[in-house]
Amino acid sequence: MKLLEVDYPSASFGADKLAVDEVFHYRIQLRGSGLLKVQYTAPDERQVEVNGPVVVERQEGQLQIVLLPGGKAEFYPQLTDGPTQTH
Repeated sequence: MKLLEVDYPSASFGADKLAVDEVFHYRIQLRGSGLLKVQYTAPDERQVEVNGPVVVERQEGQLQIVLLPGGKAEFYPQLTDGPTQTH
C-alpha cells in the first residue's frame, strides 16, 4: 500500500508506502478529542478511508492499527486517561 495517512484531532502523520507485514511506529500527543481516520491507496489504486475510534485529549498508551485486505482495518486501543493538569 502507499500514501498512508493517519488523521487524529489537530494533527496527522503518514508514510509513503508500507510493505505487507511491515510495522510502522509513530508517537503522537493528543491535543483535542475526535475521530481517528486512516487513509491509503490500495494495491489496486483504490482510495481507502476507514474510521477508527474516538480519541480524547491527554489519553496515553498504545493504539495498534492493522490494515486488512478489502479496504478494512482493525483498531486495538490500549489507552488510559493521561495525567490531569492542575492550575
